[in-house]
Amino acid sequence: MANVLSIAKQTAIITALVEGCSVRSTARMTGTSKGAVLRTLVKVGKACQEYQDATVRNIKAKRVQVDEIWSFCYAKQKNATAEMWDRVGYCGDVWTFTAIDADTKLVISWAVGRRDAGCAADFLQDVAGRLANRIQLTTDGHRMYLTAVPDAFGSRIDFAQLHKIYGNDPEGQTRYSPAQCLGTKRVEVIGNPKEEHISTSYVERQNLNMRMNMRRFTRLTNAFSKKLDNHVAMIALFHMHHNFGRIHQTLRVTPAIEAGLSDHVWSIQEVVALAHLPSALAA
Repeated sequence: MANVLSIAKQTAIITALVEGCSVRSTARMTGTSKGAVLRTLVKVGKACQEYQDATVRNIKAKRVQVDEIWSFCYAKQKNATAEMWDRVGYCGDVWTFTAIDADTKLVISWAVGRRDAGCAADFLQDVAGRLANRIQLTTDGHRMYLTAVPDAFGSRIDFAQLHKIYGNDPEGQTRYSPAQCLGTKRVEVIGNPKEEHISTSYVERQNLNMRMNMRRFTRLTNAFSKKLDNHVAMIALFHMHHNFGRIHQTLRVTPAIEAGLSDHVWSIQEVVALAHLPSALAA
């Protein structure tokens, strides 16, 4: 019979992971094996995903911002081969879509997939199903949103895109950063979006939070995800902690409290406990 980690040990593991530690450093600090850390992550991450899927509903948002952030699984897209797919399953580029309420900072929905119109449409349809009213939506200038947004919302939305204008920087071809951003252009697409609220600043800041607080998103390291299931579990755990367990510096409460989804700040023990309930929805 396999050893079962105590709740205290599982809590220590999850605490380390949400603070940005790698799997191996978490194993060293908690005195557990790498396999035990990953099993705990997948179990708790799945429970977090189920809980948020059921709870983050009927959101009375006014302004929502959407963006996507890149990572990769097992190998970068240019190095992914058919043999790798046969051996480990999904590999190559992985994009995480997020939708954030600009007022409460609640991450309404997130999805993992390809950066294409199909994944964007599925993601935005999920976002639309979680909202209680008409919103103003801002995305970046990617063309996939021009079809994905109407497919999800029809005409019942005020939609605009923020196009970034980049300079022609030859150095950008060889360094690990984009060319210099010279400015932005606000483009109204559907409805009557208010120009002063056409912004992606909050969701881009959330992208930075993801890079800083999930070790597998760190660039130029060997901490990248080797299995898609582990990648998805970590993203679910991160957003559970962001929405319910981390006090926002400006709001002075968690996004879930600000949005009326919770009446207290969740502890890591409560998050871990979700995985030990008969149903993750019985919280």
